Parts: sequence; structure tokens; C-alpha cells
Amino acid sequence: MAKILVGFNTVDEGFERLCAQHTVIRPQTNKDLRTEELMELIEDCDILCSTITHAVTGELMARGKKLKLVANYAVGYNNIDIDYARVHGIAVTNTPRSVVAPTAELAMALLLSCTRRTAELDRRIREVGGKLRLPRLEMLGTNLYGKTIGIVGYGNIGAAVAKRCLAFGLRVLYYKRTRLAPELEAAQQIEYRPLEDLLRESDIVSLHTPYTLASHHQIGERELALMKQGSILINTARGSIVDEDALIAALKSGHLATAGLDVFEDKDVPRPGLLELPQVVMTPHVGTKTYEAWRSMVDELVDNVLGFLDGSPNISRIV
Repeated sequence: MAKILVGFNTVDEGFERLCAQHTVIRPQTNKDLRTEELMELIEDCDILCSTITHAVTGELMARGKKLKLVANYAVGYNNIDIDYARVHGIAVTNTPRSVVAPTAELAMALLLSCTRRTAELDRRIREVGGKLRLPRLEMLGTNLYGKTIGIVGYGNIGAAVAKRCLAFGLRVLYYKRTRLAPELEAAQQIEYRPLEDLLRESDIVSLHTPYTLASHHQIGERELALMKQGSILINTARGSIVDEDALIAALKSGHLATAGLDVFEDKDVPRPGLLELPQVVMTPHVGTKTYEAWRSMVDELVDNVLGFLDGSPNISRIV
């Protein structure tokens, strides 16, 4: 029987399989455990179930004398000291499948809100008490049909966004480090471009790159300048992939028309310059915030934990 520390609060459904076979410690409130609580509880635990808001440092893992697995309740794992885990033989898993559909849907929601200015119009109609009558040429939106979207980072989420964009009549370009085989590109109706060419050709750029040191500020002042005048940036990946100050400058100058952002550079808190721009659509890192996603992520996490304990190779293992 393993002792499992679950450091975060989420839906209850799905944990029954763990509790039936093992000792499970979960938060007693609707809040995640604080770092100091994790440090206190992890000492004799075999497994830590963490989420992206937990900094799973070498110090924390060292405190777990029996720790064998960190099971992350997220697709990203930049909250975990992967090098320490690898050196000390601690396995790391994530939940990549469950996040695909909800994150792709949020990217589309941000995109549609940017092109049809729904968030701006909602604010305006509330401000005037519902009696909003716009002049014919004021606050015009733009069509998606016939436009070109460039997807940066063509993994599972990027591919899901591409599929949805094709349904809206968009032409889809993509960039990833390793190009797909021509037959896959043809089957998925997508076209490969090097990053700089993609930025130049796209009316919309949607980011789906994992965050690493190599992708830090992947979209900076130079890359933003390459984008079309009046284009749109969507980011549902990680905030630090974009140089936020450079983005604010590009938006203020009018070089970019708007941006749809679910993530931000400073611990997911938007900088004041973004708050001053009414055309920018923002959500507070809610890509997976649906009941169905969280429920499915629990199943995926539990599958990883039980599979690891059973020695199964069929788990979403990072380390």
C-alpha cells in the first residue's frame, strides 16, 4: 500500500480507485496545500500529486525520503525540477490527453472574441445600461473565413486548434521543430512554414509551444515586427513565451490589432499596460477549467499513479 499526497483541490470523482487501494492525503478545504504544508506532509509519502501552481523544487523532493513519483495534474511540467528528479530516480508524469479539447476551445473563444469584439461590446452595452446604438462604421470586426492562421507548436493542442480553424474556413500554416511527413500535412490540410515565414504570412498567430528555456520570449520585439500590420496574437500556452512589454508596445502602436491571452509573463498576472488596452481579450489561465476536463484529468492522473505502481509502461511519463 502506497502513501499518496494530493496537493491540490479538484473534483472528488475519480479518486475512489486510489483510495480503495492506498492511503491518500487530500486538502481538507477547497484550497490547494501551501508549500509549507507540502514540506511537512511529504516526508513519508511515496507519491506526490502536484499541479502547475506547485513549485516542486529539489528541496521539496529531497524532503520526501520515500518519494518515487511526481504525478502532475497538468500537461505542462515546468513547475517541476526535472533535472533533480532525473538524477535522483524520481519518475514524473503529466496529463496531456485531457487538456486538448478544452484548451483548443478556449483558443477559439479568444480568437472569436478578438475578431468580433464581443468582450468590448459586452462592456460597452453594460456601461450604457443596454441602450447601445453604434454608428455603422464604429467598432467593426473582421471575418475569420478566408484568413490565414499560423500555429506555432503543432502538438496535440495545436492540431486540435487547426481542425477547428479549418471548419471556420481558415487556411492553416504550422511551425514545429520537426516537420511532419508530407502525407500527414496533406491529410490534415496544413502547410509547413519556418517560424519567420509563418509570422509574415499569417493574419492570426496562435501559440501552443511548451515552455522551456529555449522558448522563453520566442515571440519578442523582432518576431512581433515580422507579423502583419493589423494581425492578431493568441496565447493559451505559457506567458513567458511572449515578451509582454514588446507585445504591449506592438498593440499600442497599432501594429497588432488585438490579442487574446489566457496566460501572462508575471505568474499569470497581466502587466498594467495590457489592462489599459480595451481591444485585448484576457482570461485568467482557464484553458482546462471545465468540469469535464478536470474530471478526465483525475482519471488520467490516477491511471498514471496506478500504472506506475503496477510497473506498466503505458503511462504519460516525462522522466
